[in-house]
Amino acid sequence: MSAAETAGDALAVVLLLLGSFLCLTAGLGLVRFPDVLTRMHAGTKPQVLGVLLIMVGAAIRLQGWSATWMLLLVAVFQMLTAPVSAHMISRVAYRRRHVRRDRLLVDELHTGGEVRDSVYRGDEPADAPPEQPAEALLESRREDREDGRTVQPPS
Repeated sequence: MSAAETAGDALAVVLLLLGSFLCLTAGLGLVRFPDVLTRMHAGTKPQVLGVLLIMVGAAIRLQGWSATWMLLLVAVFQMLTAPVSAHMISRVAYRRRHVRRDRLLVDELHTGGEVRDSVYRGDEPADAPPEQPAEALLESRREDREDGRTVQPPS
């Protein structure tokens, strides 16, 4: 075994271990973080870099063109799909009110104006029933009267 092969094997092992560590931290972040956006961030950023490092380490170790092209294809698909899926998950979570808007530094999806929503206060889905439906309905009608909106009775 030559010195170049030994150095290549050592580099491959370092890249494989570093990539595995990043994938492990991504998995731990999915379990540990409190809300959708931080979990999404933990599931995409270190995971993509970890998979890319694993692919590079495997390409160095395998030393074959067929394996290298396959690993390159996996890396390209990983880089294309992870950001798009994270973007779609975050948009759906925001629209369904799974995001605590008070924790956002910049809210680019906010349409403007003051939003008062006394029924849904935090990190629950928009279609979830309120904890106390009768009181929430009365409070919502009271707010509508204060804002000058007419309340249509159900037909």
